[in-house]
Amino acid sequence: MTAVSATRPPVEPEARFARRFITPEGADLRLVLGSGGDRAAAFLLDILFMVVGLIAFTLLIAWIASSVGLKNAEPWGIAWLLGFFVLRNGYFIAFEAGPRAATPGKRVLGLRVAARDGGRLTAEAVFVRNFLREIEVFLPVVFLAAANAAGDPVQGWVVLMGLVWTGGFLLFPMFNRDRLRLGDIVAGTWVVKAPRRSLAADLAASHDGGGFAFTREQVSAYGVKELQVLETVLRARDKRTMTAVAERIRGKIGWYKAPDERDDAFLTAYYAALRGRLEHRLLFGHRRRDKFDKA
Repeated sequence: MTAVSATRPPVEPEARFARRFITPEGADLRLVLGSGGDRAAAFLLDILFMVVGLIAFTLLIAWIASSVGLKNAEPWGIAWLLGFFVLRNGYFIAFEAGPRAATPGKRVLGLRVAARDGGRLTAEAVFVRNFLREIEVFLPVVFLAAANAAGDPVQGWVVLMGLVWTGGFLLFPMFNRDRLRLGDIVAGTWVVKAPRRSLAADLAASHDGGGFAFTREQVSAYGVKELQVLETVLRARDKRTMTAVAERIRGKIGWYKAPDERDDAFLTAYYAALRGRLEHRLLFGHRRRDKFDKA
């Protein structure tokens, strides 16, 4: 039950940022892309947080230099530039590679990074999208700042080229429907809305089995990823989607539907059984990622 194809819903003014994934089981999983304004605001917040960190790092370098008593400022300047490089790249990579897939700025605006194919966001994709940001934004800015700090005269046309280069990449998301940066295009990612929600009720907490009894082989047909998709389907409560998913699961596990069997009851029972099975295996160090994982 993994999301493998993305389609666009009918274009409506209020839903121009809406996208959806259709799973092989027919599950319609909707998401909303982050708008250009939200992404710009999140980026500015992240820049502000990095400036605060850079100021603290600069003060630390100055304190160490004064404590050691070295008069040659060149090594400390190199250390500062190296620290700035690590900060501006490590900041985005570390936060986006984390479980929330979002920097502090994105979290404030209710955004997160996701893979466009509906799969798991990989560390490689996070690295690529943020490495390209270095080329898009920071490289020309650092070049101009370093030239000015060294006292070299920077010609007006060079400044203009740097501004055009940076501005073009910053405005690039405004000229494509999915609000993608160049880094998003290369890495296969996009930024989606992830608004804060109150904790939903545990779907399996109050389920007593409902008369459904699944064999070990039937419960072992799926893994963690399918469990997450099934939970999304149950929370959405779309009748047509639940019917399609229930029929696919019945066919997969060889379950014959009783005349009075409701699809939502079947899915809830199977969700509880699958979750219990996976949690039990996890206690013994076994984690089945999806239905293709034979471990």
